[in-house]
Amino acid sequence: MDLTCSRCHQTIQSGDCFCPVCGLPQLVYTTDGAGQGQPEPSTEAPRHASRVDWKTALRSALTLAVPAGLICAIPSPIGIFGLLLMAAMGAWAVALYSRRQRPAWITLGAGARIGIVTGIVGAWTSAAVTALTLSAMRFALHRGDVIDGFWQTLSQQVIQEWTAMGVDAQTMAVLKGFVLSPQGRAGWLLGAMACLMAALLVSAAAGGALSAHLLARTRRPQN
Repeated sequence: MDLTCSRCHQTIQSGDCFCPVCGLPQLVYTTDGAGQGQPEPSTEAPRHASRVDWKTALRSALTLAVPAGLICAIPSPIGIFGLLLMAAMGAWAVALYSRRQRPAWITLGAGARIGIVTGIVGAWTSAAVTALTLSAMRFALHRGDVIDGFWQTLSQQVIQEWTAMGVDAQTMAVLKGFVLSPQGRAGWLLGAMACLMAALLVSAAAGGALSAHLLARTRRPQN
């Protein structure tokens, strides 16, 4: 008589300690090598593929996300390189996590959650390092002129683009006054950092989900 899983009703082997399809732990009886013939229940309890052991997952995420956040805080890699780097870190975190788990694959949703945590750590690391760098340049190194010059150049480019779009003079005066004000500068910087953090978060989640999908295809037992 074939054995079936009580959850998904798929056929399982008598020695399987978990269902190869849904991951449900199975009760397995074995006999010891001494020939006593007394069946003993298996103590193995594999986790379901959709559940995440966050202690292990956080260790993998922190190991990879912090260095990635530091790299993304450097001005030059911000852009496609930073997004691809964070996606790779999310995928790598899932791969490291899966190596320590039974079964050795996780669902797409679990991979995305690990990727999100990796993205959060990496994005906050990048934002914190950027903020500390700008503060050190202005107050410790007294290089505020570099920041102000960059902002003036960027503001002029934005104003020129608005002029080319045909914005009327009254609206232009309001926008120009806001952009050149300290409040406008702070709001612009915070908005840019928020957009960057969101992009890094989405990239890491996508990388984690993709990694989980590929691992499931290569490691998931087939009937």
